[in-house]
Amino acid sequence: MREVSTTPAAGQVAERKTTRILPGATIGVLGGGQLGRYFVIAARQMGYRVVVLDPDPDSPAGALAEEHICAAYEDPAALARIAASCAAVTTEFESVPAAALAQLAQHCLVAPSADCVAVAQDRAREKRFLQSNGFPVAPFIIVENEADLDAAHVFPAILKVATQGYDGKGQVQVAGPDDLREAWMRLGRGRCVLEALLPLECEVSVILARTAAGEVRSYPVAENRHRDGILDTTVVPARIAPLLAEEARAMAARIAECLGYVGVLAVEFFVSQGRLLVNEIAPRPHNSGHFTLDACPTSQFEQQLRALCGLPLGDTQLLVPAAMVNILGDAMLPGAPDWAELLALPGAKLHLYGKREPRAGRKMGHLTLLGERAAEGAQLCREKLGIV
Repeated sequence: MREVSTTPAAGQVAERKTTRILPGATIGVLGGGQLGRYFVIAARQMGYRVVVLDPDPDSPAGALAEEHICAAYEDPAALARIAASCAAVTTEFESVPAAALAQLAQHCLVAPSADCVAVAQDRAREKRFLQSNGFPVAPFIIVENEADLDAAHVFPAILKVATQGYDGKGQVQVAGPDDLREAWMRLGRGRCVLEALLPLECEVSVILARTAAGEVRSYPVAENRHRDGILDTTVVPARIAPLLAEEARAMAARIAECLGYVGVLAVEFFVSQGRLLVNEIAPRPHNSGHFTLDACPTSQFEQQLRALCGLPLGDTQLLVPAAMVNILGDAMLPGAPDWAELLALPGAKLHLYGKREPRAGRKMGHLTLLGERAAEGAQLCREKLGIV
């Protein structure tokens, strides 16, 4: 499985002058969950110091960083402290206020930019960005107010709040006009996106990194299965036609270019009637990219660091087929699973995130299976975890 790499054509002016931030510098991360934790590990391994800003005193990333600033993301004193001590700042999830990133950008390098994060934070803005740039999406309408409900015609559909929705939260399926008004009221009567439900063959994602100079490297396409709106299982390489996989990687690279994106970006696609439709983008490393920790020369987290610091991007080839199964709090509430039994599966690699309290739907860790029979191993893993 080869990697995809693109650089500016000969004579093409780079998008902006690359600033190189070398090991020994201090990097800031807004967000302290498991994605931030893996970023801290990658950064410290390469000789960087890391400061994490997260309001959770038990932040998994904060526990491993040189400094954990336990404060709100828009706290003026906390942002001033980050700005004074860090050469560059990144984020581990898209709900970090874009205004905080914009404020930090006045003092240090910030990637991804506040503008890119703001697009991904708002489903309506994201859909309009994709549509206006010619990327295929499912039919949709923006519901700004109650009057817009009468113009809705894309049924069956799913109604999603424009902001603050994540892992299947903030969305309701609607069969027709009679259900729509009730669903809109249930979601708080705010701005929403009504998106047509189409027959799906599968869902896939592309994880890529892009530098300020426009270099792009993407990982092999991942095939994803969700349960209750939360990613359940990822299989790599995706079991789709090679030409469709190449199209997905090329389309993801064009999306990053249109955004002027710097950092790691995840692009999720629906495969419907043999064609790709962009579902959504995530301006950060992604759950479906966890396989890169064990199956690729360069993990998505090291790649995030390289892109942020203006360093050459790493090798993204898939060394061995892989599958990843999320371990949610549901599987740990009756008591911890039999870890020995899970680790006895061929090619099994266990990752736990250091979260103290298991809760239903909370991502506590994942198990990666490596080898030609990784997808079968993932199914066995799901059965042992009691996932239906």
